[in-house]
Amino acid sequence: MPQLSESIKKLKASSTVAFNTKANELKRSGVDVVAMTAGEPDFQPPAHVFAAAQEAIAKGLTKYTPAEGMFELREAVCGKFERENKLSYSPEQIIVSTGGKQVLYNAFMAVLNPGDEVIIPAPYWVSYPAQIQLAGGVPVPVMTRPEDGFVPEPEAIRTAITDRTRVILINSPSNPTGAVYPREVVKAIVEMAAERDIWIFSDDLYEHLIYEGEFTPAAQYAQDKTLIIHGASKAYALTGWRIGYGAGPKELIKAMTRLQGQATSGANSLAQYAVIAALNEVEKTRAFIEMTKKAYLERRDVLVTGLNSLGLKTPRPQGAFYVMADLTRLHEDETEAALLLLEKAHVGVVPGTDFNAPGQARLSYATSLENIHKALERIKKLLD
Repeated sequence: MPQLSESIKKLKASSTVAFNTKANELKRSGVDVVAMTAGEPDFQPPAHVFAAAQEAIAKGLTKYTPAEGMFELREAVCGKFERENKLSYSPEQIIVSTGGKQVLYNAFMAVLNPGDEVIIPAPYWVSYPAQIQLAGGVPVPVMTRPEDGFVPEPEAIRTAITDRTRVILINSPSNPTGAVYPREVVKAIVEMAAERDIWIFSDDLYEHLIYEGEFTPAAQYAQDKTLIIHGASKAYALTGWRIGYGAGPKELIKAMTRLQGQATSGANSLAQYAVIAALNEVEKTRAFIEMTKKAYLERRDVLVTGLNSLGLKTPRPQGAFYVMADLTRLHEDETEAALLLLEKAHVGVVPGTDFNAPGQARLSYATSLENIHKALERIKKLLD
């Protein structure tokens, strides 16, 4: 067989996908598995979003879209940032991509040269280091602590900055920890980046899923040096529709659009019409978000209380729909512990290895209360 590239040979598969696949394989073989692996809302999208997509089909609006995204959607994104975050953007400062993941990949490819460093608070989403490395960069983890709610110390980030630092990536609310960064932490990180002319990439996908604390937009403090990564997957339950969007300085967005034009071109047309409705029909969408947040809050409290009662130390997250649990009571190696849970208790979780969270695992509570109670009972039985 002809050779593969060295970068692809070094590329690890996503552990989230891997353990979700294992759980689904067991399900297909007839095993009743409670899968708490994927970061996917179990709700259907709002009715008005479905209606917009159906209307687009009826009108035959199924052709190619511009590489940067439909103008109407980019306008709607500008309206969202003005309305919700007091941030002023023009449509030329917005890119629409096939999910937030593509926005982030485009951005790393646009700003990184070989050997450039990207600071990422850890535990972190598994795709961050992989994307950085594919772009020729070097991920620089800055560890956070469970006892601090996984919120990074600005001074620790300052210590990690070198002459090769090009990006500081922040993710609040965080996947996988659910940490919500206090305003003073966001401000301190952004200001130290601005002093050194370093990019801030702010992954805001979970902005609307906050239970305590408040969302602080990094761009409020240095809009000309900040890229916002956002999208429709989490708040609107539009995961499979694959619409993400980014907001940043025009030159960066132009560079990302050139790359996207050569790689994938424009995102799905029908899904873009759906997201226009999600962003513009504000009251209907807000009601949907409040309904889902109420359900997630109840699930979070049941899961966190249950895991801690079993001796699996689990900080209470302030946002998103994940918890990070200490599994060392099951096994000192987090992958072995996750396999025990899957194979013996039939509960699917994602080990913390690729999150840079040794001894821990991520559990998603984007599933029903019934499943959460069932998972807790099975874990208790395994521990007993």
